[in-house]
Amino acid sequence: QVQLVESGGGLVQPGGSLRLSCAASGSIRSIYDMGWYRQAPGKQRELVAIIVSSGTTTYADSVKGRFTISRDNAKRTVSLQMNSLKPEDTAVYYCNAVIATATIVSVPLGYWGQGTQVTVSS
Repeated sequence: QVQLVESGGGLVQPGGSLRLSCAASGSIRSIYDMGWYRQAPGKQRELVAIIVSSGTTTYADSVKGRFTISRDNAKRTVSLQMNSLKPEDTAVYYCNAVIATATIVSVPLGYWGQGTQVTVSS
């Protein structure tokens, strides 16, 4: 079984910083795309940032220049450095990864973490 566990969420003041981390574990053959999504109350889940296997990154316009996504393939982790946080960044942040499990017959599937709350408030 595959599990994604997020950490690093919390309460910060506007202009502050947080670093989120997500670790994948289980019977894993390969990890492909990894990313972060967020969902605020009453809104749809939206893409925040994604990093593909080659290292190429994509960011939502709302976080460009403030957030940085990175991955460590050896540790099977993906991180999101969030700087200059704004109240509108408040949401539950979810880790997502496309993973092929270590089985004879396996297809890459998207897996989700349970989410970590980020609250930006003064």
